[in-house]
Amino acid sequence: MTIDEKLARLRVHRNNVHRYRRLLSTRLSDLEREFLSKRLSEEQIAIDALSATTFPFSLNLGGPTPGAASRVP
Repeated sequence: MTIDEKLARLRVHRNNVHRYRRLLSTRLSDLEREFLSKRLSEEQIAIDALSATTFPFSLNLGGPTPGAASRVP
């Protein structure tokens, strides 16, 4: 699967998440709410799995890298 196909799939999952969240903010029966909550969870799992294979790296944005020498002016 190419990067373009992966990005397209991520967009589809993201759009589904937005749609389900919007629907959950409306008046629904308990059965409908349960169904949408389950689908929302499944979409998020799919996003996480696809993101991990599409972007197999992570960025440390929380501060200095552990073990890195500190610079003293």
